[in-house]
Amino acid sequence: MSYKITDACIACGACAAECPVEAISEGDIYVIDEDACIECGACADACPVEAPVQD
Repeated sequence: MSYKITDACIACGACAAECPVEAISEGDIYVIDEDACIECGACADACPVEAPVQD
């Protein structure tokens, strides 16, 4: 199950900086490319508001 970013995202960029495969891109909120996500959880660990969750 890949990760997705919920509406709780505050667009701080902490998740994108930690993603080892650069699967996270910036928009109104950050978005994870589920095809590129390797389900490592680095984004969830880095997020201050727990926005990345497993889909």
